[in-house]
Amino acid sequence: MSRIAKNPICIPENVKIIINKQQIIVQGENGILKNIINSLINIKIHNKQLLFIPKINNNNSWSYAGTSRSILNSMIIGVTQGFSKKLILFGIGYKVSINKNILDLMLGYSHSIYYTLPKGITANCINQNEIILKGSDKQLLGQVAADIRSYRVPEPYKGKGIRYSYEKIKIKEIKKK
Repeated sequence: MSRIAKNPICIPENVKIIINKQQIIVQGENGILKNIINSLINIKIHNKQLLFIPKINNNNSWSYAGTSRSILNSMIIGVTQGFSKKLILFGIGYKVSINKNILDLMLGYSHSIYYTLPKGITANCINQNEIILKGSDKQLLGQVAADIRSYRVPEPYKGKGIRYSYEKIKIKEIKKK
């Protein structure tokens, strides 16, 4: 049984939540997020709190309620504070530049890689080797960061590639005869 689903979510004053059957719309200062919640869950607003109640009282419906609560909590945090991820390009000659909404990645290939950022995600370059991605949708932000990282995953011998700022790469010993 999920204990996460039993904790209510406090709704901040600057957030507006609209529940239309199973569709949830969260509006805040950073934008509007929409999501569809499982039909086994009832969501009620009571005293500025969101309550998650499963329609059928079994383990599966409680786990769906916990998942729904986590998703809605991320949506509320996204429209109030927002999320960010930092990517670091590690390697000689690796650099990035931003032109409008397009990332120009030079990753040691014979050509540049152009990545168009989706709507709702913004990027900022601190220097040539660091990218900060920001957005209100946590899932979309993580997917964009994973897509960019997939162009040059860090290799285990020198550690060259695109890595997250918190990521630690285990360097292998050089192969010997």
